[in-house]
Amino acid sequence: MSTFANIFMMRHLRSIFFLFALLCATVTVAQSASPKYEYRAVWVTVIENLDWPRTVARDSEGIERQKASLLSLLDSLQAMHVNTVLLQTRVRGDVIYPSRIEPFSYLFAGATGKDPGYDPLAFAIEECHKRGMQLHAWIVALPLGKDNHIRRQGKQALPRRRRDLCTHYGGQWYMEPGNPATADYVVELVKEVVSNYDIDGLHLDYIRYPDRTAGYPDAALHRKYGKGLPLAEWRRRNVTEIARAVYRCVKELKPWVRVSSAPLGKFDDLTRYSSLGWNAYDAVFQDAQGWMRDGIMDILFPMLYFKGNNFYPFVLDWQENSCGRHIVPGVGAYRLLDEYGGWSPIELERQMNTSRTAGTAGTAMFRAEHLIGCAYDAYSRVYDKPAFVPPMDWGKGSAPSSPEILFTERNDSVMSLRWSAVHGAVGEPPVRYNVYGSLGDSVDTSNIDNLLAASLTDCSFEWHCRTFLPLTVAVTAVDAYGRESAPAVVARGDEDIFVEELLLPEQSVWGSRVEVTDIYGRRIYWGKYSRRIVVRGLQGGYYFLKIYDRHGALTHSRTFKVKTESCSEGKV
Repeated sequence: MSTFANIFMMRHLRSIFFLFALLCATVTVAQSASPKYEYRAVWVTVIENLDWPRTVARDSEGIERQKASLLSLLDSLQAMHVNTVLLQTRVRGDVIYPSRIEPFSYLFAGATGKDPGYDPLAFAIEECHKRGMQLHAWIVALPLGKDNHIRRQGKQALPRRRRDLCTHYGGQWYMEPGNPATADYVVELVKEVVSNYDIDGLHLDYIRYPDRTAGYPDAALHRKYGKGLPLAEWRRRNVTEIARAVYRCVKELKPWVRVSSAPLGKFDDLTRYSSLGWNAYDAVFQDAQGWMRDGIMDILFPMLYFKGNNFYPFVLDWQENSCGRHIVPGVGAYRLLDEYGGWSPIELERQMNTSRTAGTAGTAMFRAEHLIGCAYDAYSRVYDKPAFVPPMDWGKGSAPSSPEILFTERNDSVMSLRWSAVHGAVGEPPVRYNVYGSLGDSVDTSNIDNLLAASLTDCSFEWHCRTFLPLTVAVTAVDAYGRESAPAVVARGDEDIFVEELLLPEQSVWGSRVEVTDIYGRRIYWGKYSRRIVVRGLQGGYYFLKIYDRHGALTHSRTFKVKTESCSEGKV
């Protein structure tokens, strides 16, 4: 048997085995283990005021209602362990932020180009980050809207300003992918968003030809720019070049920002399963798997709003062709509604668990209203624990170095830590820190259950626990790509960390405080005055002991030495 035949047979058998496993998954919905890294994404739709904003802001009260509506939405998503918000940022030739290129969407202040009195994108980014969620700016790349939408935009409409970039087809306007200048225009929009906002990702939607292209009027452009390529191949090249230009732009500006797109749910026909004529490759000319091979996309969110054999085999196909990048199947939460199929919630659970079993990087729900409104229980059963957004291991540079733990203190139910700062690459966002804790002599930082705190910006942590105090604590550094350092671990009984019992002079003034610092002035201990105190987290060397009265005045000061050969000496 030839090498090619062997490879084909192995892949075919693997697919059969996996599909058998998926068939078993459709019989029972057994929850798989919750991983530490997993996208829990959701599309937040602005068009037609579907998810946000629900009301128009014509005055200060209207602004506050819009803001409160978003806060309520984000609070609900946070409670469900959503960690990635795909917020529609370019709608249909209009945007949700003050732009020098395109007008404000009428959906916020009631008229195209009218400033609503605040920056909705900046507000959404800030509030997502407060809740530990990423925000990816969702850019609708090519559709510009129906005729009535263009009339509403008036002179600000792109077909009025740049007719050369636009094509009218089937009662709608589109940016023309066959014109090379279209890629330049989209790149300018992307550059504006990435340069001016602290987004975590740039998400391209509708980076494709119209859904039905019979009679699409691009024959003249094909003759002019086609360079002898067949029409279908030329169209795929046009879409790919827009994706490539966007990716290069983002990575030149901020290489840690994730670039993604939402192709049609089925890439192409499979050997045993047909796409029924509705696929990314042939129907709308998206060579999305080629984008992964070329390294011009970090994440794909294929819109797999189907079930049965229209879902499970195609998930496997996407994952098998991920080329080490992230595949995040789009799941149709709206399908639970009677008017959109009336699916059972069990179907959603199966799709989420199957995606996890297939090795995908998570799932994305369409859309926020339906996730919260009708898919809440099913989603919460599968995603019952938090998860980090998966790291971009292919990003520039490498994972950060480990921090150095400077001291620890455990006093009753309070644990205090301080560690050295880790510096990331020049020009990149500051490194953040995660803290883990566990009973026993070690801590498993791969287990999300051991997480005590995430994304800390300061090099210190204080944890109050009423039930138990971890015996082992670990600190890791995390860079902008999501890559985590090896843990710095400290455990009770660590041979390099000593405990001192200090006998203090009599102090009769109520409210006095005690401070212990090292010779560099770094605080090791701070607490209420007691005749005897126990200071943990010391290393060999000299320390300063100070006592302050309740007004903050220094009443006593002296030095003491910790001997490295014994942690029982050094009483003062």
